[in-house]
Amino acid sequence: MPTAKRPKRKAEPAALRAAPIQERAKQTRDRLLDIAGELLGEVGIERISTNMIAARAGVSPAALYRYFKDKYGVLEALGRRLMDRQNALLFAWLDTHKAGGLDALGAHTAELLRGTAEITDNEPGGVWILRALRAVPQLSHVRVESHREVTDAMLEVYAPLLPKVNKRRLWQRLRMTVEYGYAIDEMLHEEDRIPREDVLREAAAMLGNVQLEDE
Repeated sequence: MPTAKRPKRKAEPAALRAAPIQERAKQTRDRLLDIAGELLGEVGIERISTNMIAARAGVSPAALYRYFKDKYGVLEALGRRLMDRQNALLFAWLDTHKAGGLDALGAHTAELLRGTAEITDNEPGGVWILRALRAVPQLSHVRVESHREVTDAMLEVYAPLLPKVNKRRLWQRLRMTVEYGYAIDEMLHEEDRIPREDVLREAAAMLGNVQLEDE
């Protein structure tokens, strides 16, 4: 079965430098992002700086500025990288389970939530990146654009399964579902009074049913 057509992403904003093409440059950029993520988790959003990242990486600030224009360029790149990795999981999840219809998608919602959380776990500074995307006004567009992108992909799968439901209303419901799912990802890294599997189970029960009454 062919994969769902992914919505086209808007051009990168002027605040970001173009991603490098050569493999060595890509590796250097990814290493800088890994170090930035680690530092973000250590010192927080306000204290992290390009000088701090460069010093930890053992490069000059000028070398770092070849890849990122400023601190917020680094944070935006971190956010986009994490969102892209999580979104790739969701796209694969849709392609794997869409043939089984609403029942299969609902039954495997916990699998999606668990996989998303694992990506955050494995990302240097993962939960801090999520927090930055919510807390820093200059970064909110990264989160919103990413969540709209996956909502569009979900609509393409769910709309044929709910042919009597108005697409605009379905998109709204799916968009809210996406937002809730990412809030659960943050909760898994913050709330220690509820066992992780309990959070996943309860969240999956709420998110797994996107059906609306016929219109």
